[in-house]
Amino acid sequence: MTRASLNKQPHEVASMFDDVAERYDLTNDVLSLGQDRRWRREVAKAVDARPAQKVLDLAAGTATSSLPFTRTGAYVVPCDFSLGMLRVGKKKHTWLPFTAGDATRLPFKDDTFDAVTISFGLRNVQDTDAALREMYRVTRPGGRVVICEFSHPTWAPFRTVYTEYLMRALPPVARAVSSNPDAYVYLAESIRAWPDQPGLAERLRKAGWSKVAWRDLTGGVVALHRGFKEVPGLTER
Repeated sequence: MTRASLNKQPHEVASMFDDVAERYDLTNDVLSLGQDRRWRREVAKAVDARPAQKVLDLAAGTATSSLPFTRTGAYVVPCDFSLGMLRVGKKKHTWLPFTAGDATRLPFKDDTFDAVTISFGLRNVQDTDAALREMYRVTRPGGRVVICEFSHPTWAPFRTVYTEYLMRALPPVARAVSSNPDAYVYLAESIRAWPDQPGLAERLRKAGWSKVAWRDLTGGVVALHRGFKEVPGLTER
């Protein structure tokens, strides 16, 4: 299996990420023209992790996304369903509690984490709504979710250029730098098929999250969505 299909069979997606694990961080840096670093900084600001808080970083891969949270003094659990990604990450960051887990069936108790975050991984989950419900389940009352995901550029002319880049320029670049370029064809297709900003916000609300909002980055190429788990007895204002 060289690339997953858009019906997102979990074993196919996991195998695909296993194949690209060794050069995944480098490839992302090249394909995003370095923008992925800025996006991750914005995620860290939105999560706003504090000392002693518990943060679950889903689709953490090699834990590049987890490191900003550790610097705040928070306890961070990098979780991913790709064992290949976890192995590469563990070699680099031996002190982190890497955990294998499926976002639709998380191996954690209810109300465990102060914050749950996932960057560029939700669209690869087989059942998005089940994953959003699971994130809600493991978040403590008063806690928050932050989702960073590719989205829909808000300016129509730029949206056209971006779509052309995804389907024409991205695969050749991926062939030059990635160990599995076909995986990045799948990723381009999955980005095009993903719901827009209001669509994802509505799915968050249906999963139980309140005070849902989003912020566009790079003209809507990426969107940061955030929601909160209400404290029982308090109503949303």
